[in-house]
Amino acid sequence: MNTENENNSGKFKILIGVLSVLLIALAVYTVTLFNDSKNTVSNLEMQKADIEQELEGLIANYDEVIKDNELKDKDLLSARERITVLLDSVKDMKANVGLIERYKSEVGRLKQERSMLFKRADSLIAANKRLAMERDSTSTELENSRMVVDSVSQENMAMNERIKEGSIVKATDLRGEAVIIRNSGKVVDTRRSSRADKIRACFTLAPNSIARKGDRLLYLQVINPKDKMMGDNTVKQFEDTNLNYSASTNVFYEGNELDVCILVNALEIDLVEGKYTINLFDGENQIGTTTMELK
Repeated sequence: MNTENENNSGKFKILIGVLSVLLIALAVYTVTLFNDSKNTVSNLEMQKADIEQELEGLIANYDEVIKDNELKDKDLLSARERITVLLDSVKDMKANVGLIERYKSEVGRLKQERSMLFKRADSLIAANKRLAMERDSTSTELENSRMVVDSVSQENMAMNERIKEGSIVKATDLRGEAVIIRNSGKVVDTRRSSRADKIRACFTLAPNSIARKGDRLLYLQVINPKDKMMGDNTVKQFEDTNLNYSASTNVFYEGNELDVCILVNALEIDLVEGKYTINLFDGENQIGTTTMELK
């Protein structure tokens, strides 16, 4: 009986020993597994931080290219937007092996895309610079051409002005006199206002080879000592001015010297003693002036 008890006691001790070893092994395994899991999570978090840093670097690269060169390339803008969305997604996700691998692959693809897009952007920037240089060169040439054109235009304007001035027909030997009209139609000069019937102005159109040839309408002003316009006192409207005149006549001018006389109707009440002013116009241009006195 004692021998059986001793055998049972020995078996129990052995079982306790085995269980103790198993418990120790399980504790060691649990601690090791916990440490490995902790290290894995820490490593995943570090990899996640690296991915975030790389994505932020990519965004900064795109921002620099887009801003410094004022590019509005839709592909660059679209790529930057996709990276921004991916970065937000990475920041919000809980790190695990599958996602980390997927994001690493996406970052690699984005880097390749960046290389391709930046090469194209460099080509576009270089082309823009060439175009800017060509545009500046063209602008300079256009400015120089404009200056030449302006200079020629000013010279032409000056020449046209000289031609215009030179083409004006001058009147020489302008003289005024009061006249008596006989029943026979004969015209007789008089110096007395009380005897006069009309005022006559005679003059000579000087020769001018560059003046316009053909019909010319000449206007005469006769202003009596009381500052009254004599004759028809009609108004002729020109582009820039209105001209009051006493009488007009049409002459055919061929560029040669031409003698002309104009008769001005006069009322007896307007024929007074004193100085009369006589002005002659070719169109709106005054080409002669003189005075006369009646007693």
